[in-house]
Amino acid sequence: MSEERTQQQRQQQDSPLQTERGGTRIEDSVVSKIAGIAAQEVDGVRMGGGTSQAIGGLLSRVPGGSSGGSGGQSRGVSVEVGEVEAAIDVTLTVAYGISIPQVAEAVRRNIINRVENLVGLNVTEVNITVNDVFFPEQEQQEQQEQQQRQLEQQRQGEEEQRVR
Repeated sequence: MSEERTQQQRQQQDSPLQTERGGTRIEDSVVSKIAGIAAQEVDGVRMGGGTSQAIGGLLSRVPGGSSGGSGGQSRGVSVEVGEVEAAIDVTLTVAYGISIPQVAEAVRRNIINRVENLVGLNVTEVNITVNDVFFPEQEQQEQQEQQQRQLEQQRQGEEEQRVR
């Protein structure tokens, strides 16, 4: 028991977050957002699964539905943050045709690198769940169609204003 306490004290002394002048507490939401951004820096990755992406997409279109569009960065991420350590669970979707084990390892390395360097916490584990695949070409086509619909709606709105 005393050996475990000594090890914890040593970790706290080595942590840039715990100094003789005081400590710094990093909120879970900060670690979650950084982990989500780090995961999305890897090509072929989308956060969350199909359902959470759809709900998140709907919420982002509703005024006040998500906090300034930042909800997508931590969607699919849960964290447990201690004084000097963090454990991270990530759920994501991978582009079809990309090696899932290679993407998972790249995501894991990037999350560990970003959280340890930006936050100063030791990342003990990053658990990754891949729960869907997406087709980049189909996604791009759907985005173009959506942009076309939005342009048509804008034109209709402008015409209605001219008529008045």
